[in-house]
Amino acid sequence: MKVLYGVQGTGNGHITRARVMADALSAKGIDVDWVFSGRDRQKMFDMERFGDFHCFRGLTFQVHNGKVDMRRTMNDASMSELWRDIRTLAPEQYDLVLTDFEPVVAWAARRRGVPCVGIGHQYAFAHDIPKAGHSVVSEAIMRWFAPVTLGLGVHWHHFGKDILPPIIEPVSQPEPGELDSVLIYLPFENSGHIIDLLAPLKRNRFVMHCSDIEPGQYGNVTVRGFSRDGFKVSLHQSGSVVCNAGFELTSEALALGKRILVKPLHGQMEQSSNAAALEQLGLGQVMPELSASAIAYFLATGERQLVNYPNVAEAIVDWLQLYPARSVNDLVAQLWRDVQFTSPPMIQAA
Repeated sequence: MKVLYGVQGTGNGHITRARVMADALSAKGIDVDWVFSGRDRQKMFDMERFGDFHCFRGLTFQVHNGKVDMRRTMNDASMSELWRDIRTLAPEQYDLVLTDFEPVVAWAARRRGVPCVGIGHQYAFAHDIPKAGHSVVSEAIMRWFAPVTLGLGVHWHHFGKDILPPIIEPVSQPEPGELDSVLIYLPFENSGHIIDLLAPLKRNRFVMHCSDIEPGQYGNVTVRGFSRDGFKVSLHQSGSVVCNAGFELTSEALALGKRILVKPLHGQMEQSSNAAALEQLGLGQVMPELSASAIAYFLATGERQLVNYPNVAEAIVDWLQLYPARSVNDLVAQLWRDVQFTSPPMIQAA
C-alpha cells in the first residue's frame, strides 16, 4: 500500500501524533510519502522517521502574546503559493490519502476528486461536543481549512459520537512524577513574563521549554530548548503540567497520570473548546489568563488524573487497510471498550 500523508506543522502536537502514526504504518510495511506545511523546514526538529519528506508553506495562524493575530495571519498568507503547491501533488497515484488538518494534501485530493481521510483532533468538531468561542468563522475554518471525505476525530471522551480516543505513544505504566516538579509549556506566551510570575512560588521546581530566551537557570525556573527526547524527559519527571490548551500534550499527560492546568490560546476556538471539555470532564483545571494566583491555586489543589488509552494508531492502521469495508462505528466501539478512567468522567455520553 502506498500512502500520501499530510501533516499540519504549525504546532508540535500534529507532528507528535504523526510520529506515532508513522511507527504504526511502518510496522505494517506501508510506504508513506509525508507532506508537512505551516512551518519552515529548518524550524522542525527530530524529523528523521519521516524520511525525505516534502515541506510547503501552507497556511498557519500567527500568534502574538498568547492570542491569534488575524491581521498578521492574513498578511502572511499567500494564496497563490498555496495553489501552486496544491497543483504539484498527484494524489491519484496513491492507494490512500490521509491528512492531519494539513491543507495542501487535503485540497490536492479534493481538486482531483480523490477520497481523503482526515485523522486528528480537529475532525472531532464535526460532532456535537463541548465547544467554546464558536462562531460562523471558526465553523468555516474547521470545515474548509483541510476538507476531507471522512474525518476520524479524536478526543478525551467520545461524547456519544463516532470519536476515537487520543493517538499517543503506548504507555506501559503511569509515570506520575513528583507533584512539586512542574513542566511549563506555553510557547505562545512571553517567557520572560512567565518567569516573573513564577518567581514567588519558591516551593516548586519549574522546568520550561521555550525558544524566546536562552536555556539556563532563572531563579526557580530551569529553561530548556526544544527537542522531542528532552521534552519527554521533562514530562515524565514532572508531576504537574501547565500548558496551553492544545490536545496532544494534554493527552500524553493524562496517560502518564499528571495533574494539568491549561491556559487556552485566545481567539482559537479549538483551544477554548479543549479547555471547556477538560473542565467538564473533570480532568484538569483552566486559567483564562496567565496568573500567578491561578498557578498557585492549581499547585495547592490540583489532583492527578489517569486515563489508560489503548494503542489507537495500530487500530486505525488495521482499519485503514480494510477501508471502506469496515464501519467507523465498529472502530470506535472497539477502542473505547479498552479505555479506563481512574475517576469516571464528570459528564457522560449523551
